[in-house]
Amino acid sequence: MSDHIGDPGHGHSPAAWTAVVIMLAAITLGTVFFWFDLPWLVWTCAGLVVVGAIVGWIMKRAGYGVGGAKVASREH
Repeated sequence: MSDHIGDPGHGHSPAAWTAVVIMLAAITLGTVFFWFDLPWLVWTCAGLVVVGAIVGWIMKRAGYGVGGAKVASREH
């Protein structure tokens, strides 16, 4: 048995997953572009990391975050 009191959910929500996927793709592409010495694309990917964080925040505010109105609660 585990105690779920105070469990923050660890980001298991559409908002968190979307933000992480966007940021992970941006970091991966940024690394590849850095290796190919394409600085403008590296900086574009750095901007996409910020966009990913903003998208996650917007989705959380729209109810898709942990405990949000549009997310079905599941017991693991």
